[in-house]
Amino acid sequence: MKRAAISLSPFEVLADYERRALAHVPGLPEQLDAPGLWRGVGYRIGARRLASGFDEVLEILAMPPVTAVPGAQPWMLGVANVRGNLLPIVDLKQFLEGERTVLHEGQRVLLVRQPGGDVAVLIDELFGQRSFNEQQQIESEQIASEHLAEGRYAHFIDRAYRLGDHPWGVFSLERLARTPEFRQAAAA
Repeated sequence: MKRAAISLSPFEVLADYERRALAHVPGLPEQLDAPGLWRGVGYRIGARRLASGFDEVLEILAMPPVTAVPGAQPWMLGVANVRGNLLPIVDLKQFLEGERTVLHEGQRVLLVRQPGGDVAVLIDELFGQRSFNEQQQIESEQIASEHLAEGRYAHFIDRAYRLGDHPWGVFSLERLARTPEFRQAAAA
């Protein structure tokens, strides 16, 4: 007996694919909406392991070719043409620490929404999806002792988690995008 082909819309095919894929990840489907679970994109800036919410990262891209912008701040690497849109490319490490990121093959940028247009921020290393639960959260008094929220990082990290031997700061890209100094890339 032959089965009749069922015609599904492209959306239905993708939704079915997602449902089946998640069913094969051990422990994940029941945790997707678990209370106290926080999920985001994990990455490294300098020596710090950070994570930002999925709602703050629009896209993760390979480092595109960049055209320098004369008269810009040193942390403003330039602009890049991404699918016909000019995006400013910011060296996040240089903005936060004053030290330039060493570029390497496979470098990634995080695409972030900001008022007036998107911006791409350069990161040192991408770790991918990270999930943290309430038991892994570091007390606010300990965040300083972990050296996560020192200097300029203090404005953007207000909570952290411990995963294995590493503390992870939750970095607010939305707060970064609203920071006047970040929005003003022209050199003074």
